[in-house]
Amino acid sequence: MNVAVIGAGSWGTTVASLAARANSTVLWARRNDLCTAINATSENADYLPGFRLPYTVRAVAALEEAVRGADLVVMGVPSHGFRVVFTELAPHLDPSVPIVTLTKGIEQGTLRRMTEIIAEESPRHDQSRVGVLTGPNLAREVMQGFPAAAVVAMEDESAAAAVQAAFMGPAFRVYTNTDVVGAELAGALKNVMAIAAGMAKGLGFGHNTLAALITRALAELTRLGVALGGRSETFAGLAGMGDLIATCQSDESRNNRVGMALAEGKRLDDIIGEMKMVAEGVKSVRPILDLAEANEVDMPIATQVGRVLYEGAHPREAVLTLMTREAKAEH
Repeated sequence: MNVAVIGAGSWGTTVASLAARANSTVLWARRNDLCTAINATSENADYLPGFRLPYTVRAVAALEEAVRGADLVVMGVPSHGFRVVFTELAPHLDPSVPIVTLTKGIEQGTLRRMTEIIAEESPRHDQSRVGVLTGPNLAREVMQGFPAAAVVAMEDESAAAAVQAAFMGPAFRVYTNTDVVGAELAGALKNVMAIAAGMAKGLGFGHNTLAALITRALAELTRLGVALGGRSETFAGLAGMGDLIATCQSDESRNNRVGMALAEGKRLDDIIGEMKMVAEGVKSVRPILDLAEANEVDMPIATQVGRVLYEGAHPREAVLTLMTREAKAEH
């Protein structure tokens, strides 16, 4: 099939590389100079230096050209720019073309998931063929060919199977799921928890602390996810527990690195300014806390991350607040 990947960050570029093994693949990048460099060298030196892309990946800077004739559109645009980019390309899409989003975030202000933005900006599009590709997928490890797995969530099971086939490979296993809400929320919520895990690591805490944090984080994101319409089993799978473990443990996780830097006393603005790529968790904390409040869901870890990001609380103070909460049963 013809695959259009919109967004040439590290993960978008990696997904284009996966698709290009068996499909004609176009990668959209905002900048002409980046497209020229990718086409000349088969490398995205800005975001994945040192990794050679399949020579069949073609980079373009025009959205209409990128999606022309596409049988599958993959949205890898950060949440803060997602609506603008999708609105521009939507008129050029057939309403039946499957769309999957890679973006693990919530739109600020509207509290919308990315698939909800697609529904709002392209109401004629078949929403049963709109979904997400998510899971414990650190871009550099996938590009190195390490065995990995992901899940594509989409209501139309035949469309999901087509997406599955497009990305499946010897070292990249893809499962299907029909719980779009749960899979999409799991990816957004775990980024907030990865910031908390980075704080714990930056404070010098050990494996016991991280294990407790991941376990309670899973309970927390499952509570909100189910309240918003997701299925609890989705959060126990690749989209939830799998992604949570990867991003909470790995220094490759941008959100994890943000938390570590905060624990080291760095200012958030300075941390973000030094990063080439977006740490979605930073942008997602406020809308996630707003969703939790609106649905009366208790999210103590996310709340403390918010205090550190927005109120100037020190990570050590946030940990102490969590540890001295009222004693209660586990469930």
